[in-house]
Amino acid sequence: MFNENAKSAWDRVKLARDAGRPHIVDFIANCLDDFEELHGDRLVNDDRAMVAGFGTMGSEKVLVLGHRKGATVEENMASNFGMVNPDGYRKAMRLAKLAERFGNPIVTFVDTPGAYPGREAEERGQAEAIAKSLEFFSLLKTPVVVVVTGEGGSGGALAIAVGDKVLMMENAVYSVISPEGCAGILWRDGAKAPEAAEALKITAADLKRLGAIDEVVPEPEGGAQADKKAACAEVKRAVLAAIAELKKLSVDELLDRRYAKLRAYGNFYK
Repeated sequence: MFNENAKSAWDRVKLARDAGRPHIVDFIANCLDDFEELHGDRLVNDDRAMVAGFGTMGSEKVLVLGHRKGATVEENMASNFGMVNPDGYRKAMRLAKLAERFGNPIVTFVDTPGAYPGREAEERGQAEAIAKSLEFFSLLKTPVVVVVTGEGGSGGALAIAVGDKVLMMENAVYSVISPEGCAGILWRDGAKAPEAAEALKITAADLKRLGAIDEVVPEPEGGAQADKKAACAEVKRAVLAAIAELKKLSVDELLDRRYAKLRAYGNFYK
């Protein structure tokens, strides 16, 4: 069991951003067999910041979707630092529809500072793509398991984070805005980011307490980057357990529970 008081919120932000943390390629390599990546949104291009493909996890054939952030400067630049364009979200929806057709569960790996905020992304409908993705995943007739593995930044993360079970690694963070951005708005001082991180309640422990996520996935001592294989094994265990639970539900039960889950967000008084 993880010790939720062992690190400050800012400590966890720094761990979540550590380049040595397992990224989507590590989870694919350690959690799946026979992974086949698929490409393109059939409208504009193939966004390398969004990985999508089918593979086998345990005995389950699943669709994997996830942000590709990269571990080096070269990888960061090739994948736009994990910031997805509208094409990436449309690719995710295209393949999620295919998974629904064949009854395959969907597993999404969330790790992004946010959606790409550039002019070309806005011109191609960034806000519409995110909004459409939220609606699309809320109505999808197949189990969806979400894993926040690093940074869960704003709408860029939320676009593929609507699911039946939302898991979060112990040192991941998930927030509507970065601590630096929050500090700049509230105090006009980015140096107060550690204070903002505490106030935002962005850690796995905080979000579990608030009911925004379902399960905290423990990490090895020193963080997931200290033992990637062990960290990936914990994620695989948690995902397969979630899929097994969700597959017991009928489609109607799945959709009703997902709807109730989404409607309950923001209701912190019980």
